[in-house]
Amino acid sequence: MLSRLFAPKVKVSAHCDLPCGVYDPAQARIEAESVKAVQEKYQANEDADFRTRAVLIKEQRAELAKHHVSVLWSDYFKPPHFEKYPQLHQLVNDTLKALSAAKASNDPATGQKALDLIAQIDAIFWETKKA
Repeated sequence: MLSRLFAPKVKVSAHCDLPCGVYDPAQARIEAESVKAVQEKYQANEDADFRTRAVLIKEQRAELAKHHVSVLWSDYFKPPHFEKYPQLHQLVNDTLKALSAAKASNDPATGQKALDLIAQIDAIFWETKKA
């Protein structure tokens, strides 16, 4: 009896989680640009307090970038995208690993590597929007 009481009365479906157009790799790129900029500022400043704050900010921004890439992978990209771009799974994985490396490093080269990989995701993303 309780199962009938709480059973759904109407079935609904949608083709996406939110209205179209809310996903954009720019969010990840902006955070990754912050990571690289902080890494550069860290290298240019010897003040211990500044460097402590820089590391904290860099790590937060790297996590945000990872979040935005993960959301694209899990919520935006669908099976047809992965069929058309078979490298996409590996690209996302490589990007997340690069962001983890940038989070753990103060070398701007790690930030640039993450940005380069995000640019590849961005190109695929905009190709899917044309379809």
